Amino acid sequence: MKPVRRRIRRHFGLTAKQVAVRSQRPWYFQWGVAGLFILAGYLIAYWEFSDSENLAEKLRQATIENQNLQTKVIQVERQLQIEQAAQSNLGRELNYVQDENIKIKEDLLFYKNMLGNKKQRR
Repeated sequence: MKPVRRRIRRHFGLTAKQVAVRSQRPWYFQWGVAGLFILAGYLIAYWEFSDSENLAEKLRQATIENQNLQTKVIQVERQLQIEQAAQSNLGRELNYVQDENIKIKEDLLFYKNMLGNKKQRR
C-alpha cells in the first residue's frame, strides 16, 4: 500500500513535477496564416503603388513647385542683398553728413566768437 501512495504523491502531490500544457497547431495551419499575412501585405502594397500615373503626376507637380520656390528664394536673396547694400550706403552717407554738420557747427561757433569779440572791443 505504501508504494502506491508514494507513486500517487509523487505524481499529484506538492513535490510533483510542474508540467505546462500547450496546444500546438499543425504546421500547415501556421504556414497558412503566414501565407495569408504575406498575401495581405502584397495586396496592400500593390493597391498603394498600382496607381503609378498618379504618382508620376504628383512627382511632376512637386518638382514644378520646388522650382518655383527656388526662384522665389533666389529673388528674395537678391532683394535682401540690394537692401543690405543700400543700408550700408545710407550708413556711410549718414556718417559723412554728421561729420559735415559737426564742421559747420564748429565754423558757426568760430564766427559767433569772432562777432562776440568785435562787440566787446567797441
